[in-house]
Amino acid sequence: MAARQSSETIISPETGETLTRGVRPFTVIYKGESMTVDLPGYYPASQGEGVHVGDDMAATDAALRILKEKVDGVPAPETIRRMRTKLKLSQREAGSLFKVGENAFDKYERGLIEPSGPTIQLMTLLEKHPELLDELR
Repeated sequence: MAARQSSETIISPETGETLTRGVRPFTVIYKGESMTVDLPGYYPASQGEGVHVGDDMAATDAALRILKEKVDGVPAPETIRRMRTKLKLSQREAGSLFKVGENAFDKYERGLIEPSGPTIQLMTLLEKHPELLDELR
C-alpha cells in the first residue's frame, strides 16, 4: 500500500523525496536591482529545489512589478489603482478618457497587462495636475 500524503507534504516528481509545505527566502533581480521575498512552496529537508503550485509565485510577480516601477517607471497595479481613484475615475471612465479601451484599467490593476508609455505619462501628469482632467473630458 502506498504511503499516505497530507496536504502539507507532496512527493517530488523529480527526486521522489518528500517535500513539506513551507516558506523560503527568494531573491528577485531585475536590471541590477534586487528584492528578497518569502516564497511559499513545497521544499525538501535539504536545501534542494522546491515545487510551487497555485498562487505560490504571486510573491515574486509582485516583487518584479515593484522593481519594474522603480527601475523603468512602469507603475505597479496598486499604483495605477491609487492614481485612478485619486482622480475619482471608475475603471471604465479611465479607459474611455485615456482612449485605451473600457476594460484596460481592469487589466492594468490586475497585473495582466502593462500600460503603454504614453498612458503612463498621462496618468503621471494627471496625478500631479488633476485640474487638467476637465480639459481631457
